[in-house]
Amino acid sequence: MAVDGTAARIAAVTLLGAVLDDGQQLSQAIDAPDGPLAKLPPSERARAQRLVLTTLRHIEQADRVLKPYLRKTPPDYVLNALRLGVVELAVDGGAAHGVVNAVVDLVSSGNRTGHLSGLANAVLRKVAATPEPFAKLPPQRMPQWLRQPLVHRWGRNVVEAIEAVQAQTPPLDLTPKTAMPDIDGATPLPTGSTRLAQATQVSNLNGFATGDWWVQDAAASLAARLLDAQAGETVLDLCAAPGGKTLQLAATGAQVTAVDISSPRLARLRENLTRTGLTANIIATDALHWQPDALFDAVLLDAPCSATGTMRRHPDLPFIKDDSDIPALVDLQTALIDRALTFLKPGGRLVFCTCSLLAQEGEDQLTATLARHPTLTVERPTLQGIDPDWITPDGGLRLRPDYWAELGGMDGFFMARLRLPA
Repeated sequence: MAVDGTAARIAAVTLLGAVLDDGQQLSQAIDAPDGPLAKLPPSERARAQRLVLTTLRHIEQADRVLKPYLRKTPPDYVLNALRLGVVELAVDGGAAHGVVNAVVDLVSSGNRTGHLSGLANAVLRKVAATPEPFAKLPPQRMPQWLRQPLVHRWGRNVVEAIEAVQAQTPPLDLTPKTAMPDIDGATPLPTGSTRLAQATQVSNLNGFATGDWWVQDAAASLAARLLDAQAGETVLDLCAAPGGKTLQLAATGAQVTAVDISSPRLARLRENLTRTGLTANIIATDALHWQPDALFDAVLLDAPCSATGTMRRHPDLPFIKDDSDIPALVDLQTALIDRALTFLKPGGRLVFCTCSLLAQEGEDQLTATLARHPTLTVERPTLQGIDPDWITPDGGLRLRPDYWAELGGMDGFFMARLRLPA
């Protein structure tokens, strides 16, 4: 196997094609048993993933840099190889000679693209001769179907700040089971998570093998903290996979039931329960058609949504999604909220959350829920480390990627805690 990065670059260009040209979700292309990463050693696999993620965060800038040098658009494979090369030069600061030669080799060896190797060489040499090619370019913009409502709601400055965070490689956040062990380079966050600014091999970190923590974005961890499960309580985690919130709930000493419609996704939760020594009752079923044997003290519902709040970690989403499925998602969220309320004891509490930036899946969903269920009470968050400005007038918690921008940002979430009358 090549050790000069050739295999990783070939895999990265192939993955770019899967996302940009075939509309495939990056995680599915990465995990495909016969995919471009399947036979790579771990170091090359990690390099390929880093290359494709970085390139996806800078496609718009790369295309603007390339445009003056291309009289017509080259074949997809060649264009994606050029994009990767531009990003390596502009973002990674790769040595010009090595990057140019590597991309030329990619084009030369491509299926029916060898005749364009001279073009690749000429274009990238011109780019390499430009100091800081991205210096005067704004960060990559969100797709218009998402950007427009966010500008209308929060203003252009906020949206540009979100885009600036999304252009960065996100840090790694960890949630401790109890106390976080010492990890080199780790920084405690105000809300109780721990952050590592640099990418690393997770399984090599102190405390992984002993199950002292799990990987979970700091914003995502706040939903379980908002539910505030207590030892001995019966707690239901709906739409639980891949299970970070289940682990949080189980760590409180609560009796946790985790329900998800996807058996394969629940397999990861089982693995993490084993690693951390925590327990939960796992049920693979459709929550809309499931009936528990007894009611619960509390329910956490992380409902299916557009995932627009996670683009900083999943930069493929702007290229494979649009807003066509949002009405159906909103309807599903509504049905799940109403169903979840029937699982609660009198006086019980529900935390509803979505990893979405859109009001339809957050603030508006809360307003509609209160209109359907006027006896519900919204309990305003009192969590450690949150800014009072993050709390909405209705008592929900709105989290945005530009919050903690100087620390690396956070995923976008909306969440609210609702209580039934006793």
